[in-house]
Amino acid sequence: MESLEETQWDVTISGTGIAQSLLALALSRSGKKILHVDKNPYYGGPEAALSLQEAEDWALEVNKDTTHLPFEDATVFTPGPSGSGSGLSSSRTYTLSLSPQVIYSRSQLVPTLVSSKVYRQLEFQAVGSWWIYKPTTDRAKDLYRVPSSREDVFADDFISMKSKRTLMRFLRHLGQNQLNRESPVEEQSTLVDEDSAKPLSEYLTSKFQVPPELYDPLLSLSLSQAPRQGTVAQYAVPRIQRHLTSIGVFGPGFGSVLVKWGGGSEISQVGCRALAVGGGIYVLNSGIESLSQAEQNGADDSRAQLRLLSGEAISTKWVVGSDWDFPPESQTAGDYDKVSRSISIVSSSLAGLFPVTAEGGPIPAGAVVVFPAESLGLTDESPSVYISVHSSETAECPTGQSVLYGSVSIPGQQGQSLIESAVEKLLQSGAEPAGRVLWSLRYTQLGRAAVGGETRPANVVSGNVIRFPAPSLDLAFDDSTIDLVKDAWTTIMGDEASSEEFMKFEDREAYDDDE
Repeated sequence: MESLEETQWDVTISGTGIAQSLLALALSRSGKKILHVDKNPYYGGPEAALSLQEAEDWALEVNKDTTHLPFEDATVFTPGPSGSGSGLSSSRTYTLSLSPQVIYSRSQLVPTLVSSKVYRQLEFQAVGSWWIYKPTTDRAKDLYRVPSSREDVFADDFISMKSKRTLMRFLRHLGQNQLNRESPVEEQSTLVDEDSAKPLSEYLTSKFQVPPELYDPLLSLSLSQAPRQGTVAQYAVPRIQRHLTSIGVFGPGFGSVLVKWGGGSEISQVGCRALAVGGGIYVLNSGIESLSQAEQNGADDSRAQLRLLSGEAISTKWVVGSDWDFPPESQTAGDYDKVSRSISIVSSSLAGLFPVTAEGGPIPAGAVVVFPAESLGLTDESPSVYISVHSSETAECPTGQSVLYGSVSIPGQQGQSLIESAVEKLLQSGAEPAGRVLWSLRYTQLGRAAVGGETRPANVVSGNVIRFPAPSLDLAFDDSTIDLVKDAWTTIMGDEASSEEFMKFEDREAYDDDE
């Protein structure tokens, strides 16, 4: 067997984040010689899922080594006693995701996983209710479940009858625009009009006479991380439509899912596994130390010269990765967006947040709780805080506990204070049974914010190097990732590429219909 240095590689992929791992999947049956490296000792990159001890070690590395971007300022808190009296179980009973995301049933990711045949290696679980925190004199009523179907609207005892009629008119509008829609691009174009650049609240009022009491519930369905006045209709309305029209696609009562055992990290590992089966070589704990390009026998035969952190000198036709997966001198200066994030393990199942939302529907494993700025004592010029609640059914924590993933688009101590306040309010609300925080990890994540009306992100191709843009900070899987992977695949495959063949594979083994 040839050594890494003796092999003339066709492609070297740096980093095992979601984009690189999906590219590995796309190339897994290309017959090309592919080397896939990662400077980290684990798979997943920004989407990694870590045990308790791994998360604590990761926090130490982030703070002492700036190459652990796209993260900074990581801190671990253990409010209670350490050791056996803390309420925590053993380290390996936790699988904590650094970048949790929901996947809508109408996401481009779903048909990609199906056509590539790797979906059988993943277990999907329902995300059920969206909740709004509205403080009242009765803590049992502080959490308001957002209606997201016709049945929910008519059963709701919070919205006035006049508001229900208005809401139904808006939902019918979205349903009519759903007809004949074949792609996310078409979806957005059908909803753009002369008022679409207005803030969502102004658009809803001017077009549908939606009252203010419905602003926050509808905004929550868009998962916008911008302030209310900074969330424009052309961004929010298609996302609300995505949420509503996804319900019922996979089963009654839910429209989005989580992936068990670590979310995006599990998808990354499935993609990497497919490339390994197809002959790709993996080297963890050894990223790229240096990168240079040299011409050999004309431009068509130019190759990049790499040196890995493990010492090997590599020659490769293509190099692919995000900026943070290249050596510092090869990175481009970027003005990245930042969000504050936290992971909190709590001593309660919070079962009240996971009701079955439709007859015959599953018990959800995930829920989303939104804290509008006003509920935290801020003005509507500040963004909402989102708490994604995962039950033990996700295999991210032991039975009887749950994991709260907090996010707000305000970096630093101010953002962390808001998340901490939201977590405290959630645990003091009517979310039964009550619980307390056993452990938390707080950090800042850098990346690309999802902002409506802007040009979709694109790869940067320079010579032999293909650079993915910064990872998305969206709370839902960003479908532009599939487009970025397809563009990279097309560039690498050249004349061999056919868009009809992208991610469309036959089964490696025979499966019966039941499977």
